[in-house]
Amino acid sequence: MMTDAELVARTRAGESDAFGSLVARYFDACFRFAYHMLGERADAEDAVQESFLRAYLAIGRYDERDQFRGWLFRILTNQCRNYLTSRGRRSRRFVQDDVALAAAPAPPGLATGVEDAALLSALAQIDPLQREAILLKYAEGLEYGEMSAMTGAGESALKMRVKRGSERLRAILGPSFNVSDDT
Repeated sequence: MMTDAELVARTRAGESDAFGSLVARYFDACFRFAYHMLGERADAEDAVQESFLRAYLAIGRYDERDQFRGWLFRILTNQCRNYLTSRGRRSRRFVQDDVALAAAPAPPGLATGVEDAALLSALAQIDPLQREAILLKYAEGLEYGEMSAMTGAGESALKMRVKRGSERLRAILGPSFNVSDDT
């Protein structure tokens, strides 16, 4: 199995199959993150596809000192933020039933990494920056330093987002919801 660095080098050398291997390696994690951030399968698919396209087009600017996964997730995080901003503009033009939206179950058969519909619904109800931090920390298992490099936010800000997001999730889901507060 080739390393990410080897696959990037081969991609730069013109081997498109090498980038296909990177897509195969990271697609599931990217989709899971985008789906949890955006809450809609179609938007998540679009964000992931656009992120891989942007990564491919920018592969010449990739700095080998960075981990490819972190670089790719920075692109994906920005795409998700763009979708959320765009959705905010669209939602101001249309009537939206937030209660029905929050109660809507995840699409059937979707392997999201979070199987609990109540948790998915609760995630949709918290601030997007808090949701992003919680997903990076707990769903993707990143350390605060990695999260900071990906999002551009300071570690203390990320710790606060995780703390406040966790508190908000506990308020929505009840005291039985528990995540380790290792901030």
